[in-house]
Amino acid sequence: MGYKTYTCPIARDCGGCEWLAVPYPIQLRRKQEQVEDLLGPMTREDGGALEDIRGMDEPVRYRHKAATPFAYGGRGRVLCGFYAAGTHRIVPCRECLVEDPRARRVLCGVGHVAERLHLPPYDEDRGVGVLRHAVVRCGWKTDEVLLVLVTRVDELRGVERLVAELRDECPEVTSIVQNVNDRRTNAILGRRCRTLYGPGFMHDELLGCSFEIGPTSFYQTNPEQTEVLYRLALEGVGGAGRVLDAYCGTGTIGICAASAMNELQVVGVEQVVGAVSCARRNAAANGVARRCDFVAADATAWMAREGAAERFDAVIMDPPRAGSTPEFLDGVARLAPRKVVYVSCNVVTQARDLSLLRSRGYRLERVTPVDMFPHTRHVECVATLVRG
Repeated sequence: MGYKTYTCPIARDCGGCEWLAVPYPIQLRRKQEQVEDLLGPMTREDGGALEDIRGMDEPVRYRHKAATPFAYGGRGRVLCGFYAAGTHRIVPCRECLVEDPRARRVLCGVGHVAERLHLPPYDEDRGVGVLRHAVVRCGWKTDEVLLVLVTRVDELRGVERLVAELRDECPEVTSIVQNVNDRRTNAILGRRCRTLYGPGFMHDELLGCSFEIGPTSFYQTNPEQTEVLYRLALEGVGGAGRVLDAYCGTGTIGICAASAMNELQVVGVEQVVGAVSCARRNAAANGVARRCDFVAADATAWMAREGAAERFDAVIMDPPRAGSTPEFLDGVARLAPRKVVYVSCNVVTQARDLSLLRSRGYRLERVTPVDMFPHTRHVECVATLVRG
């Protein structure tokens, strides 16, 4: 019996699922080989374990966040879908194999409403028009759906009718937020938000903890595999008494750790002030506010100043794709925690950073790849290091 493969009518034009025609077991094998090539030699040298990749049972409908650009299609039509690979030509899409089924229905619904109300889509060449993008987040463990309309201008004419039409077209939506992006940029979101309907945020759950997710919050796209990722991070922390959660965002990893281990104390550091406020609300909502302290600061600077006098048993770090910096990693080494848990979305930069930590007295104990984005080349990885 051959391997099962998946098909999509726009796969060739879209390019988002570049490995869709590759059987999933072979995708996992390729990702495992990538991690073994980059991290295998140093893991074996340190006497650590490089485990098998953690894949999905059914690698479809895993994306709980989706977006679409809008463009004028002629004769009053509004186009929505995906950009064709390497272009800004929109490939229409009515359903997507890897998205929560609600997501594309809502995004297409926004396009229908824009056509009916003659809401002009953004023309990126001329810098005119109103509706640039729509972004939708769908709860994994909840029925909540947050819709974000990204516009070029602050003022929306007939906003009451717009909201009414959207609620009628997309009854699953529980909140609608306008985000204003008036810059000539490829970035989707701007800095200003206005709630048009509902609370202006949604909730979802990870490892039994509830989290508030706002229009600009970072929250993993694949929550099912996020739980796998977080369990590995928590296992790496073990019974540590005090944990520093760097790059903590809205506090998801630290709060899950505090909820799972009753004696654990967490300090989370994040430079985005709004994310820190959200993290504090999340900690209170999950009953761990007394054991979770979230600080608005640059993590590297904080470790050099306030954190220098603190003692931590473990550090959890979850940096962006570019990885960490030598200054941050030196700061971690100066804190001298017994364990460092490095959660990475880019194994190339993770390998670079792990080499620096190893040069500062740490050794790799455990490395586990996690497949967060089936049908793509991307692979996440959790590495646990111990001092000495």
